[in-house]
Amino acid sequence: MILRGIGASEGIGIGSAVCVREQNLDYSAVVYSGTEAEQDRLQQAIQQFNDKTSAMAEHIRTQVGQKESEILTGQIMMLSDPFMQSQMSELIQAGQCAEAAVDQVCGMYAEMFAGVEDELMRQRATDVRDIRSRMLAILLGVSGMDVSELPAGSVLVAHDLTPSMTVGLKKENVAAILTEVGGRTSHSAILVRALELPAVLSIPNAMEQVKDGDSVIADGGEGTVYLHPDQATLADFRKKQADFLAQKALLAVYRDRETVDADGNRYALYANIGSPAEAKAAAESGAEGVGLFRTEFLFMDRTSVPSEEEQYEAYLSVSRTMAGKEVIIRTLDVGGDKAVDYLGMEKEENPFLGHRAIRYCLDRPDLYKVQLRALLRAGAEGNNIKIMLPLVTSLEEIRSARSLLETCKAELEAEGLPYHKEIPLGIMVETPAAALIADLLAQECDFFSIGTNDLTQYTMAVDRGNAQVEQLYTTFHPAVLRSICSIITAAKNAGIPVGMCGEAAADPRLIPLLMTWGLDEFSVSSSAILATRANIHHWRADAAGQVAQKAMGLSTAAGVEDYLHSAIQ
Repeated sequence: MILRGIGASEGIGIGSAVCVREQNLDYSAVVYSGTEAEQDRLQQAIQQFNDKTSAMAEHIRTQVGQKESEILTGQIMMLSDPFMQSQMSELIQAGQCAEAAVDQVCGMYAEMFAGVEDELMRQRATDVRDIRSRMLAILLGVSGMDVSELPAGSVLVAHDLTPSMTVGLKKENVAAILTEVGGRTSHSAILVRALELPAVLSIPNAMEQVKDGDSVIADGGEGTVYLHPDQATLADFRKKQADFLAQKALLAVYRDRETVDADGNRYALYANIGSPAEAKAAAESGAEGVGLFRTEFLFMDRTSVPSEEEQYEAYLSVSRTMAGKEVIIRTLDVGGDKAVDYLGMEKEENPFLGHRAIRYCLDRPDLYKVQLRALLRAGAEGNNIKIMLPLVTSLEEIRSARSLLETCKAELEAEGLPYHKEIPLGIMVETPAAALIADLLAQECDFFSIGTNDLTQYTMAVDRGNAQVEQLYTTFHPAVLRSICSIITAAKNAGIPVGMCGEAAADPRLIPLLMTWGLDEFSVSSSAILATRANIHHWRADAAGQVAQKAMGLSTAAGVEDYLHSAIQ
């Protein structure tokens, strides 16, 4: 039997299934013992939760890294939120036991996060459910399966893999992980990839179909699971497993190499990051700079706007971590699928086409100036920071942002504070409007970075979160490829550098096209840096040019994709 899900962490896992059933957290028999006693029980449980979580965070920090440990410290921050705790206290004062207070408040937050379109926000629903389950278990004195005691060769099967469960795993005993829910950007998926364990998530009814002791093969790259495989299939996948591990070992030789093609032509290979902690992982992965720092994550999981000093420290930290290498920082990109409640953004019928990103920021100069001042100040030390504007559709937006930037410079000058006087200002080209007037925009920008995720979505008029039309979302469509080519050409004609920070930058099938068209900088996730460097290294300019010419002569997305797949073999 073959099961299918989302390949969330590459690798081949072969072993025996161990199913993790949910704990019995029924608190219907708990008797309310009075306001003061229930408040004491709640606070003791919170303290116990925080102590255990801090210990787990420290373990994952030493075993994996700081970035991954922050997933767990984030849970402590959530539960320590005064508003969340006051809501629990109010329920206790109204006559509810501590268990009911935790259940209802966490349930409300989980439902709120689960209803957001952005998967990065939806993953917080899993974090809150994890908090809920662990808090109830502490209050009820319930202990679940100890995943640290799994036997060697275990394929862990669960409804949802929580961050706390992931931390308890002994990597050497786990062959693979299967779940019924979750996506590639969930916190659990991030942790699993950091542990380098194969994982297939979102397998429908996995807990019903897989039984304890079942023989399992999991392909974390393809997102497929084989139950009760025959000997021929086992032999085939053991070879694939050996090949995967050998290939991974080969990629390690590219860690400290320059990014050059087979003719010696140089390219910049940068990393996409979402926090200062991720900059360290990027540097360790061989990144030559940061091509996209998503600053909106500094604004999330809090109740007020980060101050100028907080932002300054965050940007300066990334600048120092990259030790003089280029750091491109995207200004606040909120709205659409990224909701930040305290910013007071109105609910919109079509938020992806609404008051978001650069539009929102230019209408809130008070908020925007705080970020621009912090960026200017942080850039003074290493002169390696660049500012990038998201979702630009017109020259007026660039001019307004530049005018505001000049105002900030004048303020800092008057205050006697050091700042980067010639800080470069560029844009993300991610809308059809920007693509069509790229030649005009290039005259007023210091650089371009192509955001293929949104560019593809808007060019194809496809909501990539809508299962009924998601098959139309493809960067291989001739319209999208022509758009990318024309953007790069416009940048080249204007003499400004052009990069790409969308997922397409790491796609080996598109690399020969991007090289041929003149892309200067590839910005990818830290985990994709070595593979991308290796792919670039193997192409000669003439061979890449022939592939690009043939691909652009094809008339359908399927035709282009099939041809490019065969061309890179």
